[in-house]
Amino acid sequence: MNRTLIIAEHDGQNLNLSTAKCVACATVIGNAVDIVVMGSGLSGVAAEAAAIDDVSTVIWIDAEHLTQVLAVNHAAEVVAMADGYSHIMGPSTTFGRDLMPSIAARLGVNQVSDITAVEGPRHFKRPIYAGNAIVDVNAPEGVTVVATVRTASWKAAGSDGRASIEERAASTTASGHSRYISLQSGGGERPDLQSATRVVSGGRALGSEENFELIYGLADLIGAGVGASRAAVDAGYCPNDMQVGQTGKIISPDLYMAFGISGAIQHITGIKDAGTIVAVNKDAEAPIFEIADIGLAADLFTVIPELKQLLG
Repeated sequence: MNRTLIIAEHDGQNLNLSTAKCVACATVIGNAVDIVVMGSGLSGVAAEAAAIDDVSTVIWIDAEHLTQVLAVNHAAEVVAMADGYSHIMGPSTTFGRDLMPSIAARLGVNQVSDITAVEGPRHFKRPIYAGNAIVDVNAPEGVTVVATVRTASWKAAGSDGRASIEERAASTTASGHSRYISLQSGGGERPDLQSATRVVSGGRALGSEENFELIYGLADLIGAGVGASRAAVDAGYCPNDMQVGQTGKIISPDLYMAFGISGAIQHITGIKDAGTIVAVNKDAEAPIFEIADIGLAADLFTVIPELKQLLG
C-alpha cells in the first residue's frame, strides 16, 4: 500500500504550522498519511499532530538523542522506518532543507524540492529561476519519493482530526561524529517568520541597526513576525535568519508590510504568495509598487510613528 510519511517540525513544545501544510500537499497525492514526531517528552506535540485532518497515525519516537534537531540523528531514524512508505516529505523550511537531503542521500534517491503543485503521485511542479519558471518533475517508479513542500504555496490542513498516536522506542543511537552544542535565538516572543500571519519587513533605507528598532516596535504592536531585505541583512542591521527572498525565507503571510524595500526580483520571490502586500518607499518608481496591493510613496520615518500612534 502506498503511504506518505511526514516529518513533523516542532520547537519541543509546539508543532510548527509547516507540518499541517505538508499534510495538505500529501493529501493531494492520495496516499494514507502518517506523521513522525521525534524527540523526548513530546506528548503535547504528538497530540497536535494527531488533530490535523486526514492523518491516519502519529508515530512518536521517544528518544533523548532525538530531542535536539540534528539532521544526522533524525535522518538515520527516518531511514530505519522508511520501508512501507512510498513518499517521505518535510517542509521547505530551514529544518526541512537541512534534514531531507540527508534522508534522500541515505536512501540513494534524488530529492524533489519545493513542491508547489501535485499533478500525480509522482508528478510535481516546482519553481526555478527565482520563481520565473515552473518545471515539471517526474519521479521514477519503484523508488521512494523524498520531497520538500514549499509551505508558502499550501494552506494548512484543518485541525479536527482524530489520528491514533503510536509511541515507539528509537531504532538508532546518537551519531558518534556530530553533537549538539547549543541554540541561540533572538526575536523574543515574536511569531516565527515562516508561519506568521503578519510580517513587517525593513530594508536598507532604515540606515542603521538602531533605526531597525522602528520595525521591531511596529511588529510587536500588531503581533507580527519581522523580516528584512538582503540589503538590510548585508548592511548588518539585523540577523541573516530574518532575510526574506530567494536566498532567504519564502513566506506567505496574510499581511506583508515592507518599509524601505525597493523590491528586487530576489525579494519578490519570497513574498509573491502573501495575501496583502503593503509597501512604503520614498521612491515612487520602486519596483515593489508594481506588486503591492497598497503602496505609499512616503518617508518611512514619518509613516511608522504615525501608524504606531493610530494603532496604539
